[in-house]
Amino acid sequence: MRFFDSIDAATLDRRDWQLWVLALAVILILASGMALLMYPAVFNEPFARGAPILPKVFFAFCLLSALLVGYLMDRHLVIRRLRSQLMEEQRRSARMREQASAELLETLPGREHFQDRLVMEFRRAANTRQPLSLVIVGLRPSEALVATRGTAAAVGDAAKALIRRLRREDSIYLFPPAVFGIILPGVELPGAGRVVERLQEGLADASGGDHFSFEVRMVNYPEHVKTAREMEQIALESSKETKIHSTPSGMPPAPVGT
Repeated sequence: MRFFDSIDAATLDRRDWQLWVLALAVILILASGMALLMYPAVFNEPFARGAPILPKVFFAFCLLSALLVGYLMDRHLVIRRLRSQLMEEQRRSARMREQASAELLETLPGREHFQDRLVMEFRRAANTRQPLSLVIVGLRPSEALVATRGTAAAVGDAAKALIRRLRREDSIYLFPPAVFGIILPGVELPGAGRVVERLQEGLADASGGDHFSFEVRMVNYPEHVKTAREMEQIALESSKETKIHSTPSGMPPAPVGT
């Protein structure tokens, strides 16, 4: 059974057409065989005189068989046309979704804005003796997603999930290829941990389980770093590659979600 159940998705349409052809051929063969068996009995002259309605039944059977085959062929063509339209709509929806995600990513500030904002927030935190937290989110798109060129849509979905779970005073930045830096003013270490949990939940929902995996790191002042330069260096090093490899000394392990 495993041999017959293994169907390649690339040949699904061809197998579907073969199945329809087989079904129609079987119906035609059975109908033709039945008609051939009925013909001698129906048109035998002594027997036909005793039952004049039999020729009408014979021709009605032939007509119904032809109508059945024609109806099935018509339904098959309709289904193929609807399936083609559905696939075209799905491709169009995917293109629109990818375009919307790309436009959203273009609106996110980048490295220069991040550096300016980080210096300003760090100076304010140092002067007022308030904490400052930085969350770094690295995405790793799946191989299937990269093959279908849907990376931008996945990164855009992740950005939407992150933005929805941030406060008004928080700010998010994008470091290519797929690393987000999130500045959380006035958030202490326990509060930043709760923020990380919310972000992980949103990313897990946006990923759908197979679009991308993600890794989240959290840096806090004054717990982990003492200067803005240290915090900035951690964020910029993380943007060099999608996966975050190292954790500076004194920092908690990076929570990972997939």
